[in-house]
Amino acid sequence: MKKRQKGVFITFEGGEGTGKTTQARILAARLQGFGHDVLLTREPGGTPQGEALRQLLVSGEVTQWSANAEAMLNYAARDAHLREVIKPAIARGAIVVCDRFLDSTFAYQQVAGNCDPNLIVALKRAVVGKSLPDVTLIFDIDPMIGLARASARGKAHEDRFERKGLVFHKQLRKAFRSLLKTDPNRCKRINAKDEVEQVSRQVWKMVEGVLHGRRAD
Repeated sequence: MKKRQKGVFITFEGGEGTGKTTQARILAARLQGFGHDVLLTREPGGTPQGEALRQLLVSGEVTQWSANAEAMLNYAARDAHLREVIKPAIARGAIVVCDRFLDSTFAYQQVAGNCDPNLIVALKRAVVGKSLPDVTLIFDIDPMIGLARASARGKAHEDRFERKGLVFHKQLRKAFRSLLKTDPNRCKRINAKDEVEQVSRQVWKMVEGVLHGRRAD
């Protein structure tokens, strides 16, 4: 019997306006072009429950949720996303490309939002467990450039975090950069200031190495 390949879990992380969503789509399309079974998804979202919670998180007044509440809402969405979408896809041997995952909760809620770190640790253990990404691409850019890009997108209905101010976004960048030091085997830096084609080449270089390491079950 032919052995089935192990699925691959790739996450894209970074602050606002880094271009990671565009790059996730480009990567997914390229992988599909090579004949891979690919799931492109996002957080918060990925399921009907997650998309409903997304609207609560990304729109409305900046102060309507505490960082603790944001963390719990994100993990409620993540629980459904993992159980119903991500884990089944990986089990069948697919490549999962996810726009944001647990590292965004660490950066946005724990570091920049001053959420109780014990809450984050408990939620991570209960919901994610060992379901960590194989590789996480950290899209790094000066927050002022990123916010300008985000503003130009015109998604006024999903700009709650963009409106949290420059200090918040500087903390985000610091948090994401810290992951490059604390988890260098999983987290890889992408220079998001480059042009789209150059960034795509960076992404492919990182992902190609992970794909070559795919193991059969």
